[in-house]
Amino acid sequence: MANVTSMSGFILLGFSDDRKFQILHALLFLVTYLLALTGNLLIITITTLDHCLHSPMYYFLKHLSLLDLCFISVTVPQSIANSLMDNGYISLGQCILQVFFFIALASSEVAILTVMSYDRYVAICQPLQYETIMDPCTCRHAVMAVWIAGGFSGLMHTTVNFSIPLCGERVIHHFFCDVPQMLKLACSYEFINEIAVATFTTSTAFICLISIVLSYIRIFSAVLRIPSAEGRIKVFSTCLPHLFVVTFFLSAAGFEFLRLPSDSQSAMDLMFSIFYTVIPPTLNPVIYSLRNEAMKASLRKVLSKEEFSQKKMYLKAIFKH
Repeated sequence: MANVTSMSGFILLGFSDDRKFQILHALLFLVTYLLALTGNLLIITITTLDHCLHSPMYYFLKHLSLLDLCFISVTVPQSIANSLMDNGYISLGQCILQVFFFIALASSEVAILTVMSYDRYVAICQPLQYETIMDPCTCRHAVMAVWIAGGFSGLMHTTVNFSIPLCGERVIHHFFCDVPQMLKLACSYEFINEIAVATFTTSTAFICLISIVLSYIRIFSAVLRIPSAEGRIKVFSTCLPHLFVVTFFLSAAGFEFLRLPSDSQSAMDLMFSIFYTVIPPTLNPVIYSLRNEAMKASLRKVLSKEEFSQKKMYLKAIFKH
């Protein structure tokens, strides 16, 4: 630790210095990562292969799964490797890339969730105009806007964060290069620009949350007028988990980014970071699609022997183009 100040990189302390806890953490993260990897890859594969799922809802769902897959891959594999090797060092270049992709993908995820809630609002509240409003061109532009907005947010945070002078040891009390934790290394009052950027980003996320809530208020109002109890239950079972995960993700991330940095290490910081970095990408496949009957039927069809050869040829045709 004596030479930490002279290093160009950083030391990630992770969860514990105890070797047994490090191994336990690595195993738990590995299992969680494999579950997230499997679930999201299944969704991407199914929505690509099954023509019945080539609709705006599943198109956005595919991009959400791609975002989740990338999002959890930014932090968890690095943390697993650090724990197994008992070495928390991360180079400056790695840290810059981690901050950029983490912020970019998190911002893109908030944006795609907002788009998905609007898609459900149009489908339920304006069904006759749905195909006109959510045409393929509009969907492609919406997804492009999601990725561009995320990239801009990541670039803004990364540029401001790594232009701040650092004082003292380059030790981060976290399992990845988290911006609020890195602000603790900043010289006094030098991080005001990053706080302004974080406040702007969080305010934008809050506006997205309000848009999502308003969409679902209108959806629920329309659903309550459905005479069929079975129809109401079906819509509620899809919407309520979606709304819960969005609120959970944004609340944890907003609390972490708006809270002023302090010099003391807190276990609460690690807990809140897990709530918005690890849990959502793992649960989203279950909540958004694996509970969906159409997705289950498509999964059985894709895995069946009769369909496998046809899907294989279809994938080859896609890669050729």
